[in-house]
Amino acid sequence: MPERSQDWIAQAKFDLKAAVDNCKAGNYEWACFISEQAAEKSIKALYQYYGGDAWGHSVEKLFIGLKDYVEISRELLSDAKRLDRLYIISRYPDGLTYGTPHEHFTKEDAHVAISSAGNILRFCQDILA
Repeated sequence: MPERSQDWIAQAKFDLKAAVDNCKAGNYEWACFISEQAAEKSIKALYQYYGGDAWGHSVEKLFIGLKDYVEISRELLSDAKRLDRLYIISRYPDGLTYGTPHEHFTKEDAHVAISSAGNILRFCQDILA
């Protein structure tokens, strides 16, 4: 299988831009979800780079799986955990006790998610550079 880390990181950048665009449009729940996706794809780019297989959607677990290749700071692991919490509840009403994700997510939530994903994306880009 060919190494495609640049494709994964390119899609992660596009996803992060989509998160910003959704935030500007007031779609805060989608900004949160797409931020998680940007981080996930950024880390999967590293798996490609190191010749590994990445399975699953937990940003934190994906990061931990790279511990033999890179040192991941506590701050980045905190960003990963924050994004993992958004994976389900930003999309599905049954992830919440009432209402819809659109009703629950705020601009601040979206900004924090975008920032966390941006930190992870930059970390991964620096390694791939």
